[in-house]
Amino acid sequence: MANTKQAKKRVRQAEKHRQHNASMRSMLRTYIKKVAAAISSGDQQVALTSLQEATPVIDRMVNKGIIHKNKAARHKSRLTAHVKKMAEKAETKASS
Repeated sequence: MANTKQAKKRVRQAEKHRQHNASMRSMLRTYIKKVAAAISSGDQQVALTSLQEATPVIDRMVNKGIIHKNKAARHKSRLTAHVKKMAEKAETKASS
């Protein structure tokens, strides 16, 4: 356990930061799940809207240091690819 006054303060600060970061991570996961749910439901318009809402949140988490920039790029890339695939499927059904 911390003995000095400074060390005790750092323990308090670390716990406060940990809780805040956990909240931010949870929010990020929620936005990603909203996009995934819209994709799995097959509603292209909702999926596109959800993706547009999630993208700035993902970028903000990178700037805050919550996640790594490559992880953010991976999430955005995969979600965008799924939404694009939905659009292509809708076009092929419409043209058939």
